[in-house]
Amino acid sequence: MAKDRLITPGYCFILAANFLLYFGFWLLIPVLPFYLSEFFQAGNSTIGIVLSCYTVAALCIRPFSGYLLDTFARKPLYLFAYFIFMLMFAGYLIAGSLTLFIIFRIIHGVSFGMVTVGGNTVVIDIMPSSRRGEGLGYYGLTNNIAMSIGPMFGLFLHDGGVSFATIFCYALGSCMLGFLSASLVKTPYKPPVKREPISLDRFILLKGMPAGLSLLLLSIPYGMTTNYVAMYAREIGIHTQTGFFFTFMAIGMAISRIFSGKLVDRGKITQVIAAGLYLVVVSFFLLASCVYLIQWNDTVCTILFFGIALLMGIGFGIMFPAFNTLFVNLAPNNQRGTATSTYLTSWDVGIGIGMLTGGYIAEICSFDKAYLFGACLTVVSAVYFKLKVTPHYHKNKLR
Repeated sequence: MAKDRLITPGYCFILAANFLLYFGFWLLIPVLPFYLSEFFQAGNSTIGIVLSCYTVAALCIRPFSGYLLDTFARKPLYLFAYFIFMLMFAGYLIAGSLTLFIIFRIIHGVSFGMVTVGGNTVVIDIMPSSRRGEGLGYYGLTNNIAMSIGPMFGLFLHDGGVSFATIFCYALGSCMLGFLSASLVKTPYKPPVKREPISLDRFILLKGMPAGLSLLLLSIPYGMTTNYVAMYAREIGIHTQTGFFFTFMAIGMAISRIFSGKLVDRGKITQVIAAGLYLVVVSFFLLASCVYLIQWNDTVCTILFFGIALLMGIGFGIMFPAFNTLFVNLAPNNQRGTATSTYLTSWDVGIGIGMLTGGYIAEICSFDKAYLFGACLTVVSAVYFKLKVTPHYHKNKLR
């Protein structure tokens, strides 16, 4: 029996749009802490607060964006959010004060919350349901590829003495190309939806709350890693190009996504997530231990540092498409946007907490203690997923 066709022009265009959006996003992630420190002379706790504004703003819009995408035409909303997201990179160029930068950062976060829910929902609409796990895996892979070169490119530019304004321009250019690709995506006709009375389950997928809590606990140390790992490496004395950490992490995600999506389509969703959880638990404890290992042998520690990135990437790469499919499988078709926004909201809450707590713990103690705290949270997430989330999912799934 022939497989339903996955690769179509629309699918290719949205893959390109997602890659270019995330390339602009990842390009700045490791650079912004240095920008805030060097340009505004901000301390670690202040940096954590400023960076978390982005995630908090994205979090606030997530539930509403899911409702809007389920109620109105999805592509116009997606393109509008993409345009605002793109425009905010230009805003950074004119932000001469920390207050103005924070305002632009909040607007950027709102648009990011909307455009990512929109992209995830549109790609589900244009792919066959029989290959959803595989399709979401490849869609997420574009984020991973952007992650593999974006942070590395950004840090190379920064370490090479390139101005922050030029780095912002690179991010802006990437998103301009992405917006063009997004505008070329053809979406199926979506008949008008009868508006149900406003209720909590129109904004949050209540059946997805247990899985959301497990995902939230995982995203706290992830948020610490994506934002502070370069500073952590500098603090403990790892003298190498830390941009490669993101490259190895993305390679791990790419490797795992190739086969994990197919396993998800065979119904092994909870098994795939459990396997990823165990890998992530090990990787974060190893990351926290680097502060001691470098005192023993800095070469071995540096090699292990990048090995941790690879292991972490495999773990998260296994889980991402599985978690996304898990949320979608708990929701009826007319609540795909709500399911996706709940999935991403859970992730954003943890990312924001990770930025705040990572910066705060580093301010009063050190980054290795922050990562040790994060590692303990991954253990709690793994235990909770096994005891609560897995039986809840198998009892309530719709497909």
